Amino acid sequence: MQQQSWQLTVPDDFRKPLANAWMQAAVIALLLSGVFVILIVASRTPGVSTLFPYENFFHLAIVAHVDFSVLVWFGAFSAILWTLASRPVAAITGWGSLVVMAVGSLLIAIAPFQQGQAIMSNYVPVLDNALFLGGLAIFGLGLLISAMRSMVNPLAASGQPAEEGVMRFGVHTGVIALVLSFGALIWSFLAMPEYLFGPQYYEVLFWGGGHILQFAWVQFMLVAWLWLASSSGIRIPLSPRLVMAFLLAGVIPAFLAIWGYLYFDVGSPGHRTFFVWLMAAGGGLASGPIGLALLIGWWKSDRAKNMTESALRAGLVFSIALFGFGGALGFLITDSNTMVPAHYHGCIVAITLTFMMLALYLLPKFGFRPASLKMMLALPWIYGTGQFLHVIGLAFSGGHGVQRKTAGADQMLETIAQLGGMIVMGIGGLVAIIGGVLFLVAYGQAVLTRRRPVLAGAT
Repeated sequence: MQQQSWQLTVPDDFRKPLANAWMQAAVIALLLSGVFVILIVASRTPGVSTLFPYENFFHLAIVAHVDFSVLVWFGAFSAILWTLASRPVAAITGWGSLVVMAVGSLLIAIAPFQQGQAIMSNYVPVLDNALFLGGLAIFGLGLLISAMRSMVNPLAASGQPAEEGVMRFGVHTGVIALVLSFGALIWSFLAMPEYLFGPQYYEVLFWGGGHILQFAWVQFMLVAWLWLASSSGIRIPLSPRLVMAFLLAGVIPAFLAIWGYLYFDVGSPGHRTFFVWLMAAGGGLASGPIGLALLIGWWKSDRAKNMTESALRAGLVFSIALFGFGGALGFLITDSNTMVPAHYHGCIVAITLTFMMLALYLLPKFGFRPASLKMMLALPWIYGTGQFLHVIGLAFSGGHGVQRKTAGADQMLETIAQLGGMIVMGIGGLVAIIGGVLFLVAYGQAVLTRRRPVLAGAT
């Protein structure tokens, strides 16, 4: 039986160093998100907290941490995929967009050290100061230019092998959804009701585009799932045509989102409810059947031949399970409690774990040493287990009335169930952080250690 090839080719032209640069930018974003976690802890530590310039630095740093750990990390890693799925043209545009994105990211990193209000708006939390908003706009412009370069210069989604063509199709649909999310953002900005300001303004501004953006991230995750499955020796029990049909179904909700702008006024209850139901109805159209098929393929496949395949399989299974669990929790949301972050944390960390495993797998393809196999195998078990505990703790606490976006005494933990759920959440978060550090160490060792030359006659 012919070996399946669900992967993207890493070419020998300028796209290879460009994709590599995007990967370094993505990992740096993940590293910066971890640095802000340290600063968040330090800003609440007696004796150390006085060293920070503002009393609300804790909240300012949280915004930067969230944006780097989701928006910048996801965007930069997705750019690897659409760079590989584009034709070898417009090199200056490709490199220029990376520079623009890096400048915007740098401004976002500096912004918490300037005074401003932290606004925890859904999808894109912001700091209401000029440095952050300018950096966010520049970052978005760089990402949009890169995506548009790929969209107007795509590699054909047909050809041989057929599996790679379908992978390109999945990337192209993700790019289209991302560009549509930028269009929705501009539409919201232009149609914003004049009476909105402050937190309400940013909540409405990012509501429609933020929902559409999630469809883009899922499309890129599905491409990464297929890549991990194929590279770990799993036989995918779906034909290329059927996978393409599922990927098409996954991007259709991004187009239906236009109806939410045509039929409802921006900021109206109908506009808000439309996107909630759009996510509920369309979020699993592609991820559900593809994820289930990959689990069936994993169950029916022969044992992994080596530690690399074992690691990739573990990462894939944990990612599918986390995404499915987080998606299922979304149907249990009835109030603004910690069930909400339990839902989106499950989905977000599933994407993060997938990208982590694919990044480690791609290292040799970009000329680096392979990552430590022991670390690579331990990563999905530590990170995945920690995140499961974190999500379960949040969901259990939310089911017992603990409200979201609160901390410390404001959480009002009055019952054993509430307290126990948050303790499990905290333990899981700590374990997950250890997993994140493990990824950075494994990645850093491979990138910073030169490859040993192969000696003549060596075996």
